[in-house]
Amino acid sequence: MRIVFAGTPEFAVPCLRAAANKAEIVAVYTQPDRPAGRGRGLTPSPVKREALARGIEVLQPENFRSQVSRDALAALKPDLMVVVAYGLILPQAVLDIPEHGCWNVHASLLPRWRGAAPIQRAIQAGDAETGVCLMRMEKGLDTGPVLLSQATPIGPEETGGQLHDRLAELGAQVLADGLGLLRATLLPVARPQPAEGVTYAHKLDKAEARLDWSRPAVELADTVRAFNPWPVAEAPLAGERVRIHAATALPLAHGRAPGTVLLAGRDGIDIACGEGALRVRTLQREGGKPVAAADYLNGRRELLAAGTA
Repeated sequence: MRIVFAGTPEFAVPCLRAAANKAEIVAVYTQPDRPAGRGRGLTPSPVKREALARGIEVLQPENFRSQVSRDALAALKPDLMVVVAYGLILPQAVLDIPEHGCWNVHASLLPRWRGAAPIQRAIQAGDAETGVCLMRMEKGLDTGPVLLSQATPIGPEETGGQLHDRLAELGAQVLADGLGLLRATLLPVARPQPAEGVTYAHKLDKAEARLDWSRPAVELADTVRAFNPWPVAEAPLAGERVRIHAATALPLAHGRAPGTVLLAGRDGIDIACGEGALRVRTLQREGGKPVAAADYLNGRRELLAAGTA
């Protein structure tokens, strides 16, 4: 099989490796190099670095609006195009070019969490389960029929970064299974997505990372997990703003104003919420590094008295 692969971030790299083990990758499409780091120098995407290391041709068009860009894709004569977190909407004219169309690996159990941030939204919503789907692409946003899927539980302490890495590997496994079936001329049965249960995983916004102590502690704990390692939850804590990397919800009936420090010690800093309390276990002061609550308290001994506002 002649496959064109399209992807950009680290999440797509395991799928690129899986595809390269199953077929000939004739070209890789990825987003143009973007400024990154303190020097803001142009930086290649993780997918580009992996492709170049494998000696695969890399193409980086801004989009596929021009006939020239579509003709370049057609000239590759792909049997299939595999798309994983590419970052561009593909028009129907592109979806129609490969003989077997375009397949997409999506990090949710569709139709739940269509869109840009399915991993973080699943954790933030308190979902007990998520997974990956291998989908045949249509013009709509993640609306195509599902070819294969694999579910997995979300751990009670699992962060967005940890789940990202697990789903990246699971997606590669599902893609490999699909490509194996296609090579054996056993095309997976395409199952239309049900109309019920559709939710959208909107792109993460840094403004969402600001915790509101009036919310239930369970919701805040899920947000802390979901937004680790980016954009990282932040909140006011006894007069200063801190970033919160790890926290646990406690079912406490406290009767105190949201944001009040209820207890501070080696196990964490318990903050009153609208319902229950949030035990902050790892946090970061402005300009500092993430530290355990016990280390943070070494610099704020006044908080060791329970009930400090």
